[in-house]
Amino acid sequence: MLAADQYVKYLTIEHLPLQEPVPVLGEFLQLYYVRNPGAAFSLGSDVTWIFTIALAVVAVIIVWKAFGLRSRLWAVVLGGLLGGVLGNLGDRLFREPGFAVGHVVDMISMPWMLPAIFNIADVFIVSGMISVALLVVFGLRFDGTRERDHEHAVVENDEDAEAAAVAEEQESHSARDDLAVADAPVSADDEPETPAGAPTSDGR
Repeated sequence: MLAADQYVKYLTIEHLPLQEPVPVLGEFLQLYYVRNPGAAFSLGSDVTWIFTIALAVVAVIIVWKAFGLRSRLWAVVLGGLLGGVLGNLGDRLFREPGFAVGHVVDMISMPWMLPAIFNIADVFIVSGMISVALLVVFGLRFDGTRERDHEHAVVENDEDAEAAAVAEEQESHSARDDLAVADAPVSADDEPETPAGAPTSDGR
């Protein structure tokens, strides 16, 4: 993604006139080479360095989260998002007019839909954010499991623990009952009768 973004920007700088529309599909799709110092719609043109810091922070967070990934789908989504972020961050860091305040190269224009002009990196960023939102909504976790499966496993574990506790309590009650029976005093009525003709304890 990063390589594709930078290659398209290279072709744009080398072959497109600055700030002149080049129709591709009429009014549906045009190429329009501009250098954007700000965010979408050129907002924040006077504080370009803030966007540089924001992009760097987002990139660090994505890389940090990637170490715990076990889901291929999450890996693809975050990889695309990271590629887009690094594409625009590279412009901020290394393009004119200087380090950390560089202008982003934009070239894609769709006047019928958006007044903004964007680039390949922006496409990856927007697509990545939408995909992240969908994965969260559908409950897919970084480890590849779903939220419903996790909740079901927790419930099952709770039920197993509760059943084990009940069984242990029943065994404890049974053991106490057996011990109580064994320790109960034997009354005279409960003594076994001496068979006729059997010698008594005094030898008679």
